[in-house]
Amino acid sequence: MPISTANFYTVNHAKHSVKTIGILGGGQLGLMLAQSALPLGIRCVFLEDVPNCPARLLGKVYSTEQLDDFADACDVFSLEFENTPLSSAKFLEEKTGLFPPSQALFITQDRLKEKHLFKTLNIKTVPFVAVSTKHDVKNACDTLGLPLVLKTTRGGYDGKGQFVIKTVQDIDTAWTQLGDATTTAPLIAEQFVNFDREVSIIAVRSQFGEIRYYPLVENEHRNGILAKTTAPASNVEQLADQAQDNIKKLLEHLNYVGVLTLELFVTSDGLIANEIAPRVHNSGHWSIEGAVCSQFENHMRAVAGLPLGDTRIVKPSVMLNVIGKYPNLTQILALDGVHYHGYDKQENAGRKIAHITIMPTDTDKLNETVAKVEALLNSD
Repeated sequence: MPISTANFYTVNHAKHSVKTIGILGGGQLGLMLAQSALPLGIRCVFLEDVPNCPARLLGKVYSTEQLDDFADACDVFSLEFENTPLSSAKFLEEKTGLFPPSQALFITQDRLKEKHLFKTLNIKTVPFVAVSTKHDVKNACDTLGLPLVLKTTRGGYDGKGQFVIKTVQDIDTAWTQLGDATTTAPLIAEQFVNFDREVSIIAVRSQFGEIRYYPLVENEHRNGILAKTTAPASNVEQLADQAQDNIKKLLEHLNYVGVLTLELFVTSDGLIANEIAPRVHNSGHWSIEGAVCSQFENHMRAVAGLPLGDTRIVKPSVMLNVIGKYPNLTQILALDGVHYHGYDKQENAGRKIAHITIMPTDTDKLNETVAKVEALLNSD
C-alpha cells in the first residue's frame, strides 16, 4: 500500500529537507528532471543499467545490482519511465517514499488494467477485449468490427507492439508479429477510432492534493512516434473541462503525486481516452520555455513536497522532436525564438535524440519559423 503522503511530509519535508531525489531510469526525461531540480537546490541520482545514459551528465548512475546503495543515497524517489520493475518501485516506496505511487505503475504497465480503470472512473474510452489466442482475434474482429488495433498489453511505445488489422486476411500476420507476447500476458484488441486529432493534457498533483493543469496541446505522430506538439491546441475550449475532469479523477483515485499525462482522441462525440503516462511526457517538453513553470520543475516540486508552480503558457509554441539524425545546429539556432535541447544520444533511425521548441518574438511568425525548422530537420 502507498504510504500516507501526509505523514511523509511531516517526517521528511518540514523545512524542505529533500536534497537528493533518486530517479528510476536515466534517459532524457531523467536528464531534464535533474536540470530542473538544480535551481531548487536538489540533485538527482539514477537507477539505470545503461552506463552511458543521458542522465549521467548530471548525476551518479547506479546499476540495478546497486539498488541498496541507490536507496541509501536518496531522500525520496521518483521515476522517468513506467516500465520500471514493480519490485524495485515497491522496495523504494516502503523505504522512504516513491512519487508517483507504485499503484500507478501497476495500472499503467498493463493496457487492460488501464482500460478497466477508465471504465471504473467513467472516463470514455474505446471498446476493447482481451485476446489470448488467434481464435480470440477472429472473435474480436467480429465483435469490434474492422479495422481494429491489436496491441501488446505490456511494453511497447512509439508505435511498437501494435498492429492495425484492416481485413481478416491481416489476422495471420498480426498474430505472427504479436502472438508470442501472449506467453506472458494477453493482448488487447481495441476498436479503431475515427478521430479528428490527438491531444494530451498534463497535470500535476502535490502531496497535499492541490492540482494544476497545463493546457490541452495537439500532437502529431509519424510512424507511431510523436513528431510535433502545438501548445496550446486550437479550438479546444469546449473540451478543456472534460479533459481536466478526466485527469482529476485519475489523480485522486490513484492518490497520485507528481506529473501525470493523459493522451486523448478528439472525435465528433468529444474526447476519448487513449493512454496514461505516469510521468513527465514528450508532449510537455514545450513547457521548459513555454510555461511559467515547466512540467519537469513542477514534478520535482511535487516529489520534494514544495508548492506547485504556475502552469500558464508564456506564449504559443511548437515542439518538434529531432528523430534519428542531428541537424545543423548553427542553422537551427540562427532562427529567432528557437530553443534546442540535445540528449547526448547516438544517432539511430527512429530514435528521439533531441527536441526543439519554437516560440518567436513575433507570435505571428510561429508557423513560418516552424516550417523553416522542419525543412532543416528534413534536409540531407
